[in-house]
Amino acid sequence: MSAHTDGIEQELIHTRFDEMSEKYPDRTAVIFLGERFSYARLRRLSEQFAGALTHLGVQKGERVMVYINNSIQWVVAFLGIQKIGAVVVPVSPIYTSHEIEYMVKDSGARTIVCMDTNFGYVKEVYEKTDLKHAIVTNLVDLLPWWKRSLGFLFDKVPGGRVEKSPWVLPFNRFIKCEPLKTNAAIDPRNDLAYILYTGGTTGFPKGVPGNHAGMTSYVNDVTEDVAGDHLKEGADCYIAVNPLFHIMALGLFMAIGLNKGNTTVLMPQPQVDAILESIARYKVRWMLGVPALYRMILENDRFGQYNLDSLAYCFCGGDVLPEEVKIRWKAHCDIPIYQVYGSTEVGHVTYSHIGKEPRPRSIGYVLNSRKAIIMNPETLTPVNRGESGELWVTSPHALKTYYNKPEETRKTYIEHDGLIYCRMGDFIIEHEDGELVYVERSADIIKHKGYRVSASEVEAVLQDHTTVVGACVIGIPDERVGERIKAIVVLKEDAKGVGGAELIKWCRDRLASYKVPAYVEFRDMLPKSKVGKLLRREVRDDEKRRMTKTG
Repeated sequence: MSAHTDGIEQELIHTRFDEMSEKYPDRTAVIFLGERFSYARLRRLSEQFAGALTHLGVQKGERVMVYINNSIQWVVAFLGIQKIGAVVVPVSPIYTSHEIEYMVKDSGARTIVCMDTNFGYVKEVYEKTDLKHAIVTNLVDLLPWWKRSLGFLFDKVPGGRVEKSPWVLPFNRFIKCEPLKTNAAIDPRNDLAYILYTGGTTGFPKGVPGNHAGMTSYVNDVTEDVAGDHLKEGADCYIAVNPLFHIMALGLFMAIGLNKGNTTVLMPQPQVDAILESIARYKVRWMLGVPALYRMILENDRFGQYNLDSLAYCFCGGDVLPEEVKIRWKAHCDIPIYQVYGSTEVGHVTYSHIGKEPRPRSIGYVLNSRKAIIMNPETLTPVNRGESGELWVTSPHALKTYYNKPEETRKTYIEHDGLIYCRMGDFIIEHEDGELVYVERSADIIKHKGYRVSASEVEAVLQDHTTVVGACVIGIPDERVGERIKAIVVLKEDAKGVGGAELIKWCRDRLASYKVPAYVEFRDMLPKSKVGKLLRREVRDDEKRRMTKTG
């Protein structure tokens, strides 16, 4: 499992898009809520956004947080930020003020792009952070006036209250600026392209900095080696359902869509009927989903009413695809679902080979720009092929650190044979042909609806409650969502009248909805090691035994 090391790719993600906009100016780049945005128009909008940022005083290397739904504005902001050499900090639009405050402070962002629906959270943290500007948008801001009017008339467009203030800038007025035609001078290896946040083992999210070379490396792998001749430059169609703040969704969007002159149907929400209708209407050939999405599609009552004959290449990431979902999809659509695997820390790592049916629980084959080894986590030595071990990944192109987290960095990034590897926390087996098969994950990570949820982060929030002295959060297998989140809690001896509903509300006020426990169990004590470390895996194993007995 080796990686290419013959230099780094000098071409940048946004300059590849520029090339496509010159080659296919009239080709539709993005379809959003039925509106078509050509390559020329999207480039002009992104250059106007870049010019407006420059006029605002945002300089190369500054952090700009993007706190909005999948939308054409997300794409415009991303390309504009990259164009001036600033660093995009994409975060989930459903994060609460508790989460946003931490990430704004940690990243050093002074400018944020937000929705009017989550502006209230931005306003709440404005005085507590170094934020200077908020660029506020509505989902339909870049649609024609008549579409916006109809949407508001029939109450189809969510909206929020936004105050008038010098630091609040309406998106549509903000981009009425002279376009910035010149890209910033960027060093692909040493200049940051983004900072993404992932769960932390200490309870705080970890910022993962990514350089331009690292991102370009795996995007090129997907475009050239995974898709290859199956992808039709300037004549293909991809549907983007997963949130673009996730590295897997962003990478596929650039690899299959914008960097090959193709059309992307961008979905603001994963609504099944809207997805199926879009596939049929726009003759979509490429798709990425998570297991929960494929299951939702299969269980939709109107699934058989849509013509999905155009679909040719379906990929699944975020979690291992259940075999029964894969079999049912093949039976209904007569095409396989290929697997994708990666992480915020190392980008895209493995893909199935197109044309070859994936093994059960397969995560695919290692990309050319990545190198992977399978290690015994106790002895830190390689296991024999066919044996289960922890997956470690490295790349000569990617950064190998967490932002402002030296202790977390030391735990995750390990030197072996002169290379620095990222410990993935997932246990896998390698077959003779190089295909990797998933076994289990670290007890610290819960997979819920395709999201990676840090158990420690949820535990830290619970333990902030005045009555809680201990908490353990685990994932309970669930075929519909991957894992349900369960919290086992120990209360203070004098705690009275505190129930699960109150603790769930406490979490809901401080965490994104997908991180909130589904239910809470109270115990007198939790298992801990001799040095006081919570033995989360022991709790998980105990829960498995209980489920086996009751099942």
